[in-house]
Amino acid sequence: MANGIHGREGMTDDQLQFELQNGGRFVVFQYCISVVFMTFKRSSDVYFFRAGEARAAKGLPFSLISLLVGWWGIPWGPIWTISTIFRNSAGGLDVTNEILAGSAPADA
Repeated sequence: MANGIHGREGMTDDQLQFELQNGGRFVVFQYCISVVFMTFKRSSDVYFFRAGEARAAKGLPFSLISLLVGWWGIPWGPIWTISTIFRNSAGGLDVTNEILAGSAPADA
């Protein structure tokens, strides 16, 4: 298991397994940045959330980045800004299976 995951600090592997069995999730948030006629859609670092822990608030800074610098790139800026805000407010992208399988989550 990766040790550089936010929210996992100080947890043993046994504690992590317990949390995962009870609904814990690894999540990434999305943001987009536009530069003239190009728009880039990226994913945040991986965050670990225990079962029942609110995720949408953690995605708010990434949504704000998209609102400030992502919307004005034509044509993808407005489309990706809306999609990143929607995904982040729904709790981000669950990448638990990818993390447990040992593969890096793809930029979605």
